[in-house]
Amino acid sequence: MLEVRKVYTVVEETKMEGGKEVTPPILNIAALAVVRNPWHGREYVEDLKPKILEYAPPLGELLVSKLFEVIGSSDEVEAFGKAALVGVDGELEHASALIHTFRFGNKFRDAVEGTSILSFTNKRGGPGAYVTIPMVHKTDESKRSHFITFEVNIPDAPRADEIVVAIGAATGGRPHPRIGDRHQDMIEMGLKS
Repeated sequence: MLEVRKVYTVVEETKMEGGKEVTPPILNIAALAVVRNPWHGREYVEDLKPKILEYAPPLGELLVSKLFEVIGSSDEVEAFGKAALVGVDGELEHASALIHTFRFGNKFRDAVEGTSILSFTNKRGGPGAYVTIPMVHKTDESKRSHFITFEVNIPDAPRADEIVVAIGAATGGRPHPRIGDRHQDMIEMGLKS
């Protein structure tokens, strides 16, 4: 049974960047759940699928609902990503198992009307370790203006027997983007006409 110790939501609002006002301000939002690692305390488990099927869908639903407490509609989301951080007694595969399934990712992708691949990180760490959420544009993963990384931490998580599962969203790209995009580079370099 899914055991959620806490849910954590972080909102960053950028109003000024490089001495220039950001209009409208850009929100970066992370919704995180601290859950008991269902494989903790067991020897190597070959078949992770039963717990994936049990945990991933409700985790996706929980985190999406927390995101929509901050934003009003899917139209507000321009960039998105996901991450998992397993406690030191867990395997990296335990973190990956909960986020690298359509049963988790599609809850988020569908809710925000995204079509891009959900960029991700999964790593191991102790309490206070940073959860790094890389994001891309929700419908064009090559759009450099929306290559964003949002880092958050929870001071007391993950404990050795826990996993922190996170989704991240942004209401815009980076403030004042001006490095062009992949398609422009390819044309300039003669790689695409």
